[in-house]
Amino acid sequence: MADRFPLSTEFAAAMARFGPFEPAPRLAAGVSGGADSMALALLAEAWARERGGSLLALIVDHGLRHEAAAEAAEAASRLRVHGIATRVLQIEGLARGAAMAERARDARFRVLMETCAAEGILHLLLAHHAADQAETVLIRELGGSGPAGLAGMAALLESAGLRILRPLLDVSPNRLRMLLEAEGVGWSEDPSNRDLTALRPLLRMLRRDRDGVGPATMALVAAATAAGRQRAEQELAIAGELAARASIRPEGFVVLDPPVSAGALMALMQAVSGADYPPPTRSVTRLAASMEPSTLAGVRVMRAGRLGPGWLLVREASSAGAAVPAVPGAVWDGRFRLVAGAGLPAGAMLGPLGDEAARLRHLSALPAAILRTLPALRMGEQLLAVPHLHYPDRKTCEGIDVIFAPSRPAAGAPYRFGDA
Repeated sequence: MADRFPLSTEFAAAMARFGPFEPAPRLAAGVSGGADSMALALLAEAWARERGGSLLALIVDHGLRHEAAAEAAEAASRLRVHGIATRVLQIEGLARGAAMAERARDARFRVLMETCAAEGILHLLLAHHAADQAETVLIRELGGSGPAGLAGMAALLESAGLRILRPLLDVSPNRLRMLLEAEGVGWSEDPSNRDLTALRPLLRMLRRDRDGVGPATMALVAAATAAGRQRAEQELAIAGELAARASIRPEGFVVLDPPVSAGALMALMQAVSGADYPPPTRSVTRLAASMEPSTLAGVRVMRAGRLGPGWLLVREASSAGAAVPAVPGAVWDGRFRLVAGAGLPAGAMLGPLGDEAARLRHLSALPAAILRTLPALRMGEQLLAVPHLHYPDRKTCEGIDVIFAPSRPAAGAPYRFGDA
């Protein structure tokens, strides 16, 4: 691969930092038809093929413009000429309106992740480059982000069943266009990139650095790398602190032995709440300095009592999410995932045990505050099962597997940045 494309050697080095990969790795790449993602597809396909693997290019049509379907088909055609398998994914029901960019992004990630899961693909590559990273840092700075946010986009994100890789974070967009020009591959320009009512295109215009090689862009990327290195060190330190001071229980609560740092407490509270983002730094810092019974960001802090010395972090019952259909893969409250539901009838729902915890107190020594937030399965008003309590009996619960799997683990894979 080293002499096949410009950037091949750098791309292989970036991928090596994400390894090791399984033999004959299967990759997916999110492709928009723009120069960055088209270049990513060429590089990734060559890298995978050299190792006996394959690439599936996933092109998402958001359905927001009449021209989008034709542009997606054209991008697919360009890639197929180079022997790259492609699939166009349609997003239904996405309407224009408030927070459209955020909603489109969320919908795009959802359909990409669902497709990877269906195909058994473990690695999803995204084409964010150096200029994208610079803009991300600017946006987070303008939004008052803390040091962790100023690290920008992570080069590697790991979740249950999928790794998201960004191997181009230190590559300028100009070099990606040069690769396509050298290979005679065309690309399209997304008109939304010229919408100056959106923050990212506006910042791109104000930077006046289309090639992504100017001093401001390079300084922002360097700052993100430095912040990323610091973030990685902090996350490793927090992981060690949690191993020594916290016990995370399968029922979705934490037994904590203070003192702990604000960073460790923030990570625990985010995991217990199932939230996508951590609680307010200032409030958590005060609580870490002086633990006291309180409620913060959907988490109750209470003394451990009969569970021993220390404190409990428990999901606040009134903040728990509404019930969801009990189908394999369903996630309730951002915390519990139904892995298997053998014997559950169609129409069953997964949600909080709630008030019915009172009549099941005899099944567990856990406090009522925890019992109320346990995942329960119902059919209408009928309580079918509470797996963590083995209710109604162990045999019924044998084929039902509900695990505590918060969207942001308290100590997951440490932050990875571009040159890590």
